[in-house]
Amino acid sequence: MQTFTLAAMLLLLSSLAFRLGRGRALAVVGGEPRGLHSLPGYYGWWVALWCGLPAFAVLLSWLVLEPSVVRALVVSGLPAEMQALGPDRIDVLVNEVRNAALGHATTNPALAAAAEHYLRLSRIGFASVAVISVALALAGTALARARIEPALRARPRVERVVKVFLVASSTVAVFTTIGIVLSLLFEALRFFNMVSITDFLFGLSWSPQMSIRSDQTGSSGAFGMVPLFTGTMLISLISMVVALPLGLFSAVYMAEYAAPRFRAVAKPALEILAGIPTVVYGFFAVITVAPLIRGAGEALGLTVAAESALAAGFVLGITLIPLISSLSDDVITAVPQSLREGALGLGATRSETVRLVILPAALPGIVGGVLLAVSRAIGETMIVVMAAGLSAKLTFNPLEAVTTVTVQIVTLLVGDTEFDSPKTLAAFALGLMLFAITLGLNVVALHIVQKYREKYD
Repeated sequence: MQTFTLAAMLLLLSSLAFRLGRGRALAVVGGEPRGLHSLPGYYGWWVALWCGLPAFAVLLSWLVLEPSVVRALVVSGLPAEMQALGPDRIDVLVNEVRNAALGHATTNPALAAAAEHYLRLSRIGFASVAVISVALALAGTALARARIEPALRARPRVERVVKVFLVASSTVAVFTTIGIVLSLLFEALRFFNMVSITDFLFGLSWSPQMSIRSDQTGSSGAFGMVPLFTGTMLISLISMVVALPLGLFSAVYMAEYAAPRFRAVAKPALEILAGIPTVVYGFFAVITVAPLIRGAGEALGLTVAAESALAAGFVLGITLIPLISSLSDDVITAVPQSLREGALGLGATRSETVRLVILPAALPGIVGGVLLAVSRAIGETMIVVMAAGLSAKLTFNPLEAVTTVTVQIVTLLVGDTEFDSPKTLAAFALGLMLFAITLGLNVVALHIVQKYREKYD
C-alpha cells in the first residue's frame, strides 16, 4: 500500500510537471506557440519525463533490491548459532521472521527481535526511497523547466525516450517468452533423463504414481501422454463444433442483417457470457448439462458416464461463443463498404455477398479469432475438472470420462513441490508438448492469414 501511495504521488508530481513545462514554454514566447520549435505539449512531456523517470527508477531499484538487502541485514543481526545453520535452515528462519513481522505470534525471543529489526529496516528503507524519489522528482522538474527556451528541440527528445521505452517493452516481452521456454525445456530434459522420450510420446497409459520403495505396488509409473492429448483434442473438438457455427452465424447476423437497435442490445448481452467465471460454467455443466446428457443417453439406450467429454466440451463451447462472435463481428464490420456495394451493384443478393465476398475478405481475422478460441479451449482447466473428471482414458467416445493436459499439470503440481521425481517433472514435459502444439497451430494460422491477406489487400 505504501508503494502504491508513493507511485501515485510521483504520478501526480509528473502531471504537475507537465503543466509547469507547458506553461513555461508558452510564457517564454509570450503565449504565441509559433515561436516554439515544438508544440507546447512536448515541452510539458519533456519536463514530466525529467520529473518521473529518475524517481521511478529509484523506486523500481528499491523494489528489486529490497528483499535481498533487508534479508542480509536481518540475517546479520541473528545470534551466531543461527547464522551458523545451513542455507535451507536460514531461509526457513527468514520466513518465520517475516511471518512474525506480519503479526503471527512466535515464542522465540530471537525471532521476535529479528521481526522488529525487519520492520524497522523496512520502514527506514521505504522512507529513504520516498525522500530520494520525491527529491529527484522536484529537482528534475526545476532543472528541466529552467532549460526551456524557444529553440529547445523538445519533440525529438521526447520521441527518442518513447522509442527507447517501446524497444525496452518489446525486449522484455521477447526475453519473457525465452525464459518461459527455457524453464520448461530444462525441467523437461530432467524428466526425459528419467523417462524415455519414446515412452512419453507414444505411450498409451498414463499413471504417474511413483512409490518410495521398489517393492510397493505401482513402483514404476506410466507416463504415456497419448491419452491426455486425445482427451484434450476430443474436448476441444466438441467445443469448437458448438462454438464455431454459433459464434460465426451470430456475428454474420449482427453485422449484416440485424437492425441497429437489436444489435445495440444483443451484442452486449452476448458478450456478458465472456465475463462469467469458468467455475460457474463448471457448476452449470455438473448440475444441468451432464444430467441432461445422461438422461438423453439412457432414453436412447446408451451408457453415459456421470462425467463425460460431451458435457465438458458442450459447456466449454458455450464459453467460446462470445469470443468467436465478438472478434468475427469486428472483422466483418471492418470489411470496406465498397466491396458490399460492388457485389450488390453486380446483381448479387445479400446472402451471396456475405458468402462470396465478405467472408473471404474477413477470413484472416476470422481465422485469428478461431485460433484464439482453440488455444483457450486447449488451456481450459476448471470446466474439464468438474465436468469431465480426472480419468486418463484412451478413448474417442465423447460419452466417457476423460482428462486433459492442463488438468494433469495442475494435479501433478498440487502438494509435492520437490522437483526431483518423474511425477512432478512430468508437468513440465506436458507443458513443453502443449507449447509446441500451440506454436504449430499459430504457424498454420499465420500461413492461412498471409495467403488470403495477399489476395484481398
